[in-house]
Amino acid sequence: MTWHADILTLFPDMFPGPLGFSLAGRALEDGIWSLGVHDLRDFGRGRHRAVDDTPFGGGAGMVLRADVVAQALDSIEPGDRPVIYPTPRGARLTQAKSRDLASGEGVVVLCGRFEGVDERVLERRNVQQVSLGDFVLSGGEIPAYALLDSCIRLLPGVMGSTLSDAEESFGNGLLEYPHYTKPARWDGMDVPPVLLSGHHAAIAAWRHEQSCQITQTRRPDLWAAYAEAKTNR
Repeated sequence: MTWHADILTLFPDMFPGPLGFSLAGRALEDGIWSLGVHDLRDFGRGRHRAVDDTPFGGGAGMVLRADVVAQALDSIEPGDRPVIYPTPRGARLTQAKSRDLASGEGVVVLCGRFEGVDERVLERRNVQQVSLGDFVLSGGEIPAYALLDSCIRLLPGVMGSTLSDAEESFGNGLLEYPHYTKPARWDGMDVPPVLLSGHHAAIAAWRHEQSCQITQTRRPDLWAAYAEAKTNR
C-alpha cells in the first residue's frame, strides 16, 4: 500500500517543492509514497473566494474560516490518516512521532496562514497540532516539508541502509556521533585514530561515548530522559 499525504494550502504551487528531490523525490517517482495538493481557495466563500475573516474580539491579522477548512478536509476524506496542523502551540515533533506516522497509511497536513485557523474546526475534526520548535514561521508549508520528509525517509525501501535510522540522532535517545571521511589529515587536523584501527568494538564504544558527551552537553533534556530510561530498564 502506498503511503499517501494530502496537503491543504493557499499556495499549492509550493508542492512538492523540496520533496521532489533526493530520497523523497525518488521515493515519489517509485510510488513508495504519493501526494495530493489541495488549494484552500477552491473552497472559499463568495465571488472573491474568501477563506479568512477578522478575528472575533479584535486583534491584528486574519483567521482561516472554520467552514472553509472543514469543507476542504471533508472533500478528501482523511479516513484513518491523522490530520496534522503545524503550529507553535502544538506538541514538539519527535523522531518517535515521525516513526509512528510513517507506520500508518499516511497523513493530511493543514497549512495555516495569517493568525491561524478557527479553533472550532481543529476541535471538530480532531486535528493534531504539531510544532517544529519554539519559533514562528509565515505559514505551515515549510513545517509540512519537514514533517513529511521525516516520515518518508522511514518508509520501507527509501533509505539505503536499515541501520541508518537506528544510528542517527534520536534513534536510540542520543544525538549522533561525529563523522569523518577522506582525507585522513586536513588543515592540520587528524581523524581520531580509533576510526582507522579496524577494531569494530572499539569504534562502536568510541561512537557511543561521543554520542553521550554531545547529548549531555548540547541537549541536557534528552540526556536526562536517556539516563532515566536506562536506569528503569
